[in-house]
Amino acid sequence: MHLRTRLERAGLVGAMSLPGPVQRALAGRPVHLDGQTLAADVQLMLKLQRLARLPGAEGVPLAEGREVLRTTTAHTAGDQPIGSVRSLRVADLPGRLYVPTDAPDVGPLLVFLHGGGFWCGDLDTHDAPCRFLAETSGVRVLAVDYRLAPEHPFPAACDDATAAYAWTVEHAAELGADPARLGVGGDSAGGNLAAGVAIEAARHGWPCGVQLLVYPVTEARRQTVSADLFAEGFYLTRAFMDRADGLYAPDVPTDDPRLSPLYADLPDGLAPALVYTAGFDPLRDEGEAYADRLRAAGVDVDLTRFDDQIHGFFNIVGVGRTSRAANTRIARALGSALS
Repeated sequence: MHLRTRLERAGLVGAMSLPGPVQRALAGRPVHLDGQTLAADVQLMLKLQRLARLPGAEGVPLAEGREVLRTTTAHTAGDQPIGSVRSLRVADLPGRLYVPTDAPDVGPLLVFLHGGGFWCGDLDTHDAPCRFLAETSGVRVLAVDYRLAPEHPFPAACDDATAAYAWTVEHAAELGADPARLGVGGDSAGGNLAAGVAIEAARHGWPCGVQLLVYPVTEARRQTVSADLFAEGFYLTRAFMDRADGLYAPDVPTDDPRLSPLYADLPDGLAPALVYTAGFDPLRDEGEAYADRLRAAGVDVDLTRFDDQIHGFFNIVGVGRTSRAANTRIARALGSALS
Protein backbone atom coordinates (compact mmCIF):
# COMPACT_ATOMS: atom_id res chain seq x y z
CA MET A 1 0.00 0.00 0.00
CA HIS A 2 1.38 3.42 -1.00
CA LEU A 3 2.26 5.93 1.74
CA ARG A 4 -0.48 8.37 0.69
CA THR A 5 -3.07 5.56 0.77
CA ARG A 6 -1.91 4.51 4.24
CA LEU A 7 -2.16 8.08 5.53
CA GLU A 8 -5.58 8.61 3.99
CA ARG A 9 -6.77 5.34 5.44
CA ALA A 10 -5.42 6.19 8.89
CA GLY A 11 -7.16 9.57 8.82
CA LEU A 12 -10.44 8.00 7.74
CA VAL A 13 -10.24 5.31 10.42
CA GLY A 14 -9.63 7.96 13.07
CA ALA A 15 -12.51 10.16 11.93
CA MET A 16 -14.90 7.23 11.61
CA SER A 17 -14.04 6.11 15.15
CA LEU A 18 -15.06 9.41 16.76
CA PRO A 19 -18.18 9.56 18.96
CA GLY A 20 -21.42 10.07 17.07
CA PRO A 21 -22.05 13.67 18.21
CA VAL A 22 -18.52 14.65 17.14
CA GLN A 23 -19.02 13.04 13.74
CA ARG A 24 -22.28 14.94 13.34
CA ALA A 25 -20.57 18.23 14.16
CA LEU A 26 -17.77 17.56 11.69
CA ALA A 27 -20.05 16.26 8.94
CA GLY A 28 -22.25 19.35 9.02
CA ARG A 29 -25.99 19.73 8.74
CA PRO A 30 -27.86 16.43 8.35
CA VAL A 31 -28.72 15.42 4.81
CA HIS A 32 -32.45 14.76 4.47
CA LEU A 33 -33.73 13.55 1.11
CA ASP A 34 -36.75 11.56 0.02
CA GLY A 35 -37.85 11.09 3.63
CA GLN A 36 -34.47 9.65 4.64
CA THR A 37 -31.50 10.91 6.68
CA LEU A 38 -27.95 10.02 5.68
CA ALA A 39 -25.92 8.38 8.47
CA ALA A 40 -23.56 10.88 10.09
CA ASP A 41 -20.51 8.64 9.73
CA VAL A 42 -21.24 8.06 6.04
CA GLN A 43 -21.78 11.79 5.50
CA LEU A 44 -18.44 12.50 7.18
CA MET A 45 -16.69 9.91 5.02
CA LEU A 46 -18.05 11.52 1.84
CA LYS A 47 -16.95 14.94 3.09
CA LEU A 48 -13.42 13.70 3.79
CA GLN A 49 -13.21 12.14 0.34
CA ARG A 50 -14.18 15.47 -1.23
CA LEU A 51 -11.64 17.35 0.89
CA ALA A 52 -8.93 14.88 -0.13
CA ARG A 53 -9.93 15.45 -3.78
CA LEU A 54 -9.96 11.75 -4.48
CA PRO A 55 -10.77 11.20 -8.17
CA GLY A 56 -13.80 9.24 -9.24
CA ALA A 57 -13.23 6.10 -11.28
CA GLU A 58 -15.48 7.49 -13.99
CA GLY A 59 -13.27 10.52 -14.74
CA VAL A 60 -9.90 8.92 -15.46
CA PRO A 61 -8.52 6.43 -18.04
CA LEU A 62 -9.60 2.81 -17.73
CA ALA A 63 -6.54 1.44 -15.91
CA GLU A 64 -6.51 4.38 -13.51
CA GLY A 65 -10.22 3.97 -12.86
CA ARG A 66 -9.68 0.37 -11.84
CA GLU A 67 -6.89 1.47 -9.51
CA VAL A 68 -9.12 4.16 -8.00
CA LEU A 69 -11.60 1.48 -6.94
CA ARG A 70 -8.81 -0.58 -5.39
CA THR A 71 -7.65 2.50 -3.46
CA THR A 72 -11.06 3.61 -2.20
CA THR A 73 -12.02 0.11 -1.10
CA ALA A 74 -8.67 -0.26 0.69
CA HIS A 75 -9.51 2.87 2.70
CA THR A 76 -12.60 1.23 4.18
CA ALA A 77 -11.44 -2.41 4.35
CA GLY A 78 -9.81 -2.72 7.76
CA ASP A 79 -8.14 -5.97 8.81
CA GLN A 80 -10.80 -8.65 8.72
CA PRO A 81 -10.11 -11.99 10.44
CA ILE A 82 -10.88 -15.21 8.60
CA GLY A 83 -10.18 -18.87 9.23
CA SER A 84 -8.36 -19.43 5.95
CA VAL A 85 -8.14 -18.13 2.38
CA ARG A 86 -7.15 -20.22 -0.63
CA SER A 87 -6.62 -19.17 -4.24
CA LEU A 88 -7.90 -21.56 -6.90
CA ARG A 89 -9.25 -21.77 -10.44
CA VAL A 90 -13.01 -21.82 -10.87
CA ALA A 91 -14.09 -22.81 -14.39
CA ASP A 92 -10.68 -21.50 -15.49
CA LEU A 93 -11.29 -18.17 -13.75
CA PRO A 94 -9.36 -16.80 -10.75
CA GLY A 95 -11.14 -17.56 -7.50
CA ARG A 96 -10.63 -17.18 -3.78
CA LEU A 97 -12.17 -19.48 -1.17
CA TYR A 98 -12.83 -17.99 2.28
CA VAL A 99 -13.39 -20.55 5.04
CA PRO A 100 -14.69 -19.25 8.39
CA THR A 101 -12.92 -20.00 11.65
CA ASP A 102 -14.18 -23.26 13.17
CA ALA A 103 -16.06 -24.15 9.98
CA PRO A 104 -17.12 -27.81 9.81
CA ASP A 105 -15.49 -30.08 7.25
CA VAL A 106 -18.64 -29.78 5.14
CA GLY A 107 -20.88 -26.74 5.26
CA PRO A 108 -22.80 -24.14 3.26
CA LEU A 109 -21.10 -22.13 0.49
CA LEU A 110 -21.95 -18.92 -1.36
CA VAL A 111 -20.54 -18.19 -4.82
CA PHE A 112 -19.84 -14.45 -4.75
CA LEU A 113 -19.62 -12.07 -7.73
CA HIS A 114 -18.12 -8.62 -7.13
CA GLY A 115 -19.44 -5.25 -8.20
CA GLY A 116 -17.70 -2.55 -10.23
CA GLY A 117 -19.94 -1.68 -13.16
CA PHE A 118 -18.76 -4.71 -15.17
CA TRP A 119 -15.51 -2.86 -16.01
CA CYS A 120 -13.66 -2.62 -12.70
CA GLY A 121 -13.52 -4.48 -9.40
CA ASP A 122 -11.69 -7.72 -8.68
CA LEU A 123 -10.85 -10.20 -5.94
CA ASP A 124 -8.82 -7.56 -4.10
CA THR A 125 -11.44 -4.79 -4.08
CA HIS A 126 -13.86 -7.22 -2.41
CA ASP A 127 -11.44 -9.18 -0.25
CA ALA A 128 -12.44 -7.46 3.01
CA PRO A 129 -16.22 -7.78 2.58
CA CYS A 130 -15.85 -11.42 1.55
CA ARG A 131 -13.76 -12.10 4.67
CA PHE A 132 -16.33 -10.32 6.80
CA LEU A 133 -19.28 -12.07 5.16
CA ALA A 134 -17.75 -15.52 5.55
CA GLU A 135 -16.53 -15.09 9.13
CA THR A 136 -19.73 -13.44 10.39
CA SER A 137 -22.15 -15.76 8.60
CA GLY A 138 -20.25 -19.02 9.11
CA VAL A 139 -20.69 -19.68 5.38
CA ARG A 140 -17.82 -20.46 3.01
CA VAL A 141 -17.54 -17.75 0.35
CA LEU A 142 -16.12 -18.53 -3.08
CA ALA A 143 -15.33 -15.25 -4.84
CA VAL A 144 -14.91 -15.42 -8.61
CA ASP A 145 -13.06 -12.94 -10.82
CA TYR A 146 -15.09 -12.84 -14.05
CA ARG A 147 -13.92 -11.14 -17.25
CA LEU A 148 -14.40 -7.37 -17.50
CA ALA A 149 -15.48 -4.97 -20.22
CA PRO A 150 -14.51 -3.41 -22.55
CA GLU A 151 -11.95 -6.13 -23.24
CA HIS A 152 -14.73 -8.68 -22.74
CA PRO A 153 -18.14 -7.04 -23.28
CA PHE A 154 -21.60 -8.50 -22.62
CA PRO A 155 -22.36 -11.37 -22.29
CA ALA A 156 -18.88 -12.50 -21.17
CA ALA A 157 -19.52 -11.72 -17.50
CA CYS A 158 -22.87 -13.57 -17.60
CA ASP A 159 -21.26 -16.60 -19.22
CA ASP A 160 -18.44 -16.62 -16.66
CA ALA A 161 -20.80 -16.33 -13.71
CA THR A 162 -22.97 -19.21 -14.91
CA ALA A 163 -19.93 -21.36 -15.69
CA ALA A 164 -18.47 -20.65 -12.24
CA TYR A 165 -21.65 -21.72 -10.50
CA ALA A 166 -21.98 -24.88 -12.60
CA TRP A 167 -18.35 -25.71 -11.77
CA THR A 168 -19.05 -25.19 -8.07
CA VAL A 169 -22.00 -27.56 -8.15
CA GLU A 170 -19.79 -30.19 -9.78
CA HIS A 171 -16.84 -29.65 -7.43
CA ALA A 172 -18.73 -29.04 -4.18
CA ALA A 173 -16.98 -31.89 -2.35
CA GLU A 174 -13.52 -30.45 -3.14
CA LEU A 175 -14.61 -27.11 -1.66
CA GLY A 176 -15.99 -28.59 1.55
CA ALA A 177 -19.46 -27.53 0.44
CA ASP A 178 -22.72 -29.27 1.14
CA PRO A 179 -24.44 -29.50 -2.29
CA ALA A 180 -27.79 -28.97 -0.60
CA ARG A 181 -26.64 -25.65 0.90
CA LEU A 182 -25.22 -23.71 -2.03
CA GLY A 183 -26.14 -20.15 -2.92
CA VAL A 184 -25.11 -17.27 -5.13
CA GLY A 185 -24.66 -13.61 -4.32
CA GLY A 186 -23.13 -10.34 -5.38
CA ASP A 187 -23.21 -6.58 -5.02
CA SER A 188 -24.17 -4.05 -7.70
CA ALA A 189 -23.02 -5.47 -11.07
CA GLY A 190 -22.30 -8.69 -9.19
CA GLY A 191 -25.89 -8.66 -7.95
CA ASN A 192 -26.99 -8.48 -11.57
CA LEU A 193 -24.88 -11.54 -12.37
CA ALA A 194 -26.06 -13.38 -9.26
CA ALA A 195 -29.70 -12.82 -10.25
CA GLY A 196 -28.91 -14.27 -13.67
CA VAL A 197 -27.17 -17.28 -12.13
CA ALA A 198 -30.17 -17.97 -9.89
CA ILE A 199 -32.40 -17.96 -12.96
CA GLU A 200 -30.08 -20.37 -14.79
CA ALA A 201 -29.87 -22.60 -11.72
CA ALA A 202 -33.66 -22.89 -11.64
CA ARG A 203 -33.78 -23.67 -15.34
CA HIS A 204 -31.09 -26.35 -15.10
CA GLY A 205 -32.23 -27.83 -11.80
CA TRP A 206 -28.97 -26.95 -10.05
CA PRO A 207 -29.16 -26.68 -6.26
CA CYS A 208 -29.43 -23.06 -5.10
CA GLY A 209 -30.66 -22.29 -1.60
CA VAL A 210 -30.46 -18.49 -1.72
CA GLN A 211 -29.73 -15.53 -3.96
CA LEU A 212 -28.08 -12.69 -2.06
CA LEU A 213 -28.57 -9.45 -4.00
CA VAL A 214 -26.94 -6.33 -2.53
CA TYR A 215 -28.09 -3.15 -4.35
CA PRO A 216 -28.25 -5.14 -7.60
CA VAL A 217 -28.20 -3.67 -11.09
CA THR A 218 -31.45 -4.94 -12.59
CA GLU A 219 -32.10 -2.51 -15.44
CA ALA A 220 -29.60 -1.01 -17.87
CA ARG A 221 -29.88 2.68 -18.75
CA ARG A 222 -32.30 3.18 -15.89
CA GLN A 223 -34.82 5.99 -15.60
CA THR A 224 -35.99 5.91 -12.00
CA VAL A 225 -36.63 8.42 -9.25
CA SER A 226 -33.62 7.23 -7.24
CA ALA A 227 -31.34 7.44 -10.27
CA ASP A 228 -32.21 11.13 -10.57
CA LEU A 229 -32.25 12.00 -6.87
CA PHE A 230 -28.91 10.46 -5.94
CA ALA A 231 -26.94 10.81 -9.18
CA GLU A 232 -24.38 13.18 -7.64
CA GLY A 233 -22.74 13.46 -4.24
CA PHE A 234 -23.41 9.97 -2.88
CA TYR A 235 -20.43 7.99 -4.29
CA LEU A 236 -22.08 6.29 -7.27
CA THR A 237 -22.61 8.91 -9.97
CA ARG A 238 -24.53 9.18 -13.20
CA ALA A 239 -21.22 9.47 -15.07
CA PHE A 240 -20.03 6.13 -13.63
CA MET A 241 -23.28 4.42 -14.61
CA ASP A 242 -23.14 5.90 -18.11
CA ARG A 243 -19.55 4.71 -18.49
CA ALA A 244 -20.52 1.23 -17.34
CA ASP A 245 -23.38 1.06 -19.86
CA GLY A 246 -21.12 2.28 -22.66
CA LEU A 247 -18.29 -0.12 -21.92
CA TYR A 248 -20.28 -3.25 -21.12
CA ALA A 249 -23.24 -3.37 -23.49
CA PRO A 250 -23.48 -0.24 -25.68
CA ASP A 251 -25.54 -1.86 -28.46
CA VAL A 252 -27.59 -4.33 -26.44
CA PRO A 253 -31.33 -3.57 -26.01
CA THR A 254 -32.20 -2.46 -22.50
CA ASP A 255 -34.81 -5.19 -22.17
CA ASP A 256 -32.41 -8.03 -22.95
CA PRO A 257 -33.16 -10.33 -19.98
CA ARG A 258 -29.51 -11.27 -19.40
CA LEU A 259 -28.57 -7.60 -19.26
CA SER A 260 -31.62 -6.46 -17.30
CA PRO A 261 -33.05 -9.20 -15.03
CA LEU A 262 -36.06 -6.97 -14.41
CA TYR A 263 -37.29 -8.09 -17.87
CA ALA A 264 -36.44 -11.77 -17.49
CA ASP A 265 -38.99 -14.55 -17.78
CA LEU A 266 -38.70 -15.93 -14.26
CA PRO A 267 -38.83 -19.74 -14.09
CA ASP A 268 -40.39 -21.89 -11.42
CA GLY A 269 -38.11 -23.00 -8.60
CA LEU A 270 -36.18 -19.77 -8.14
CA ALA A 271 -34.15 -19.64 -4.95
CA PRO A 272 -35.38 -17.50 -2.05
CA ALA A 273 -33.97 -13.99 -2.30
CA LEU A 274 -32.29 -11.74 0.23
CA VAL A 275 -32.40 -8.29 -1.37
CA TYR A 276 -30.69 -5.27 0.18
CA THR A 277 -30.85 -1.69 -1.04
CA ALA A 278 -29.44 1.61 0.21
CA GLY A 279 -31.59 4.69 0.66
CA PHE A 280 -29.12 7.12 -0.94
CA ASP A 281 -28.31 4.93 -3.95
CA PRO A 282 -29.21 5.55 -7.60
CA LEU A 283 -29.86 1.80 -7.91
CA ARG A 284 -32.32 1.70 -5.01
CA ASP A 285 -35.54 1.71 -7.00
CA GLU A 286 -34.56 -0.94 -9.56
CA GLY A 287 -33.38 -3.30 -6.81
CA GLU A 288 -36.71 -2.95 -5.03
CA ALA A 289 -38.62 -3.31 -8.30
CA TYR A 290 -36.84 -6.61 -8.90
CA ALA A 291 -37.77 -7.78 -5.39
CA ASP A 292 -41.40 -7.00 -6.28
CA ARG A 293 -41.11 -8.98 -9.53
CA LEU A 294 -39.68 -11.96 -7.66
CA ARG A 295 -42.53 -11.82 -5.15
CA ALA A 296 -45.08 -11.66 -7.96
CA ALA A 297 -43.49 -14.81 -9.40
CA GLY A 298 -44.00 -16.62 -6.10
CA VAL A 299 -40.43 -16.35 -4.84
CA ASP A 300 -39.80 -16.00 -1.10
CA VAL A 301 -38.24 -12.52 -0.79
CA ASP A 302 -36.77 -10.72 2.21
CA LEU A 303 -36.25 -7.08 1.17
CA THR A 304 -34.36 -4.66 3.42
CA ARG A 305 -33.61 -1.02 2.68
CA PHE A 306 -30.82 0.53 4.76
CA ASP A 307 -32.24 4.00 4.32
CA ASP A 308 -29.24 5.84 5.82
CA GLN A 309 -26.63 4.19 3.57
CA ILE A 310 -25.06 4.82 0.15
CA HIS A 311 -24.08 2.59 -2.73
CA GLY A 312 -20.84 0.87 -1.79
CA PHE A 313 -21.66 0.30 1.89
CA PHE A 314 -20.99 -3.40 1.37
CA ASN A 315 -17.29 -2.55 1.13
CA ILE A 316 -17.31 -0.43 4.31
CA VAL A 317 -16.54 -3.07 6.92
CA GLY A 318 -13.37 -1.65 8.49
CA VAL A 319 -14.40 1.90 9.43
CA GLY A 320 -17.39 3.54 11.04
CA ARG A 321 -20.38 1.91 12.67
CA THR A 322 -23.53 2.09 10.57
CA SER A 323 -22.25 0.38 7.41
CA ARG A 324 -20.59 -2.39 9.40
CA ALA A 325 -23.84 -2.90 11.31
CA ALA A 326 -25.72 -3.24 8.02
CA ASN A 327 -23.19 -5.79 6.80
CA THR A 328 -23.53 -7.73 10.05
CA ARG A 329 -27.26 -8.01 9.45
CA ILE A 330 -26.66 -9.22 5.89
CA ALA A 331 -24.16 -11.85 7.03
CA ARG A 332 -26.41 -13.17 9.79
CA ALA A 333 -29.33 -13.43 7.38
CA LEU A 334 -27.16 -15.37 4.95
CA GLY A 335 -26.10 -17.73 7.71
CA SER A 336 -29.72 -18.36 8.63
CA ALA A 337 -30.77 -18.86 5.00
CA LEU A 338 -28.15 -21.55 4.42
CA SER A 339 -28.24 -23.11 7.89
